Amino acid sequence: MSDTTTRSRQPSVRRLPLAAPLRLARPSDMWFKPALSVVVATAVPDLVLFAVDRLDLVMYTMAGSLCALYGHNLPYARRARAVAGVVVSMVIGLAISLVAASLTGSTAVLIAVGALLAAAQKTLCDATRIGPPGPVIFTFVTSAALFAPQHLGQVPGHLALTLAAGAIAWLVTAGPALLRREGPERRATARALDAAAAYLADPGHRTRHTAAATVHAAWQTLLAAGRPTPVRRDLERLVVHAEAAFTAGTSGADPAAPGPEQLRIWARRTRARGPVPTPPPAPDTAEELFGIDAERAARRSGSRREARRALLRSLAPGSPLLPIGARALLGCALAGYVSQAVGVGRPYWAIVTAASLYQANVTLSWNRALQRTLGNLLGVLVFAAILPVSRTGPLALIGFCLFFGFAAEALITRNYWLGSVAVTPMALLVLEFGGTHPAGELVGDRVLDTVIGAGAGILAAMLVTNRRAAGRLEKALAATDLARAHVVHALAAPQPTPAALDAARRRLTGSLVELREADDTAAGEWWQGALPQERVLAAEQAGHRTLAATATRRGPTARAPENGAV
Repeated sequence: MSDTTTRSRQPSVRRLPLAAPLRLARPSDMWFKPALSVVVATAVPDLVLFAVDRLDLVMYTMAGSLCALYGHNLPYARRARAVAGVVVSMVIGLAISLVAASLTGSTAVLIAVGALLAAAQKTLCDATRIGPPGPVIFTFVTSAALFAPQHLGQVPGHLALTLAAGAIAWLVTAGPALLRREGPERRATARALDAAAAYLADPGHRTRHTAAATVHAAWQTLLAAGRPTPVRRDLERLVVHAEAAFTAGTSGADPAAPGPEQLRIWARRTRARGPVPTPPPAPDTAEELFGIDAERAARRSGSRREARRALLRSLAPGSPLLPIGARALLGCALAGYVSQAVGVGRPYWAIVTAASLYQANVTLSWNRALQRTLGNLLGVLVFAAILPVSRTGPLALIGFCLFFGFAAEALITRNYWLGSVAVTPMALLVLEFGGTHPAGELVGDRVLDTVIGAGAGILAAMLVTNRRAAGRLEKALAATDLARAHVVHALAAPQPTPAALDAARRRLTGSLVELREADDTAAGEWWQGALPQERVLAAEQAGHRTLAATATRRGPTARAPENGAV
């Protein structure tokens, strides 16, 4: 079937799911880390403010404390830099909001500032790939601050509180490195072993992509972790085993590769606090580790320069991230102005609701709209139930905020709507630190803002087209073809160097991961032409077979025909 035929049958508008977005998933294997971190980072400044009888300042310390939610998937060296960047970004965004709030009382102007901040935060978080919880925390803080009474002379003191709380958050997130400095690398390796085991137990397109992505993520984590230690060396050998098992499952050529049960045993021991398992070396382990060392050295010399270039490319004209930012700008502004028109005095929650919806495409944004609406409405009921108890004293209020902060992180990896059930009462309780408000007004405004924000947000997502998603897919296809050609060229050499061959293989793995992400993103977009699904499938099949041939050092790959046999 030709690409033209496929294109003519592809609808321009995809069906939107209703039940699937609300199903519960298994919890993350590290949900407790951000949950405990945010509790500790919040409790310390809250108790200090309680001791000095200034709980009215909690909103400003909360801005810094919430930075403890970031970076938990990164090795500690990178985490320290990332969380520091998050704290600085939070202070900058809060400064803009506080200065705007002190200079004008116009709700219309403040809504415009909030929408601009939300769009900038969404674009920058996507460009830097800071990861969960992404821009929603920034938008929550800066939008709330826009509508808080403020004088210009108070701004430096309030920002100092945020910076101090952010420093505590940095210590909380980076501090565990003193106890278990290879913890993130161990978890990434365990995930790679589990994903390879899942693929061997149930071979399929989805499990193959998951295995490739998790193995690639494990290598990226180990490469970013810093100098090799004995534990990291053992982890690298385990990832080699996961990669060998995965490629053996793809090619069916290595019966000696470890089976699913053995991989799961290694994964459990790797996650535990005991010694890392030391299995016998997989084939070509020494060569691959030599290649890892060479790649690590190359990254050390140019990683930050390349990161800056990647960021500039993500923000340049033509980037597929810019339409998502435009959606955030339009949706947040529309939500804010509609909320103002219906009589909500401080429409920041409508802005936050709209901003939280924007995912990689329309379908995912629709899923988030359903999840956010359901979670917020249930959360309002929870807030109404516990409000009388929270007003019995300041310690009760602090305790409820800490409890819901922990519950949000414990539940949100099961499904976003379940986490929102805890986030909503926590966000409403923060308002209580500045003084009590009529319960009916709080509940009514929050329900109204949720409905308005979700409706305006999804409307903007549908109206602002992102035809660049298809362009990103075409670029990903070209990058995959080029990466595969580099691997084939390396294999064709009489004596390929381990460093060059392994770097080429990891480049191909990364390009396949990017190809699948680009295809999934484009498949959920509206108002675009059909996608070259046959080319994507052929590129993925050829790429995975080339990876298998690379792992077993098979020279015939270089002479393979162009029909996807390799």
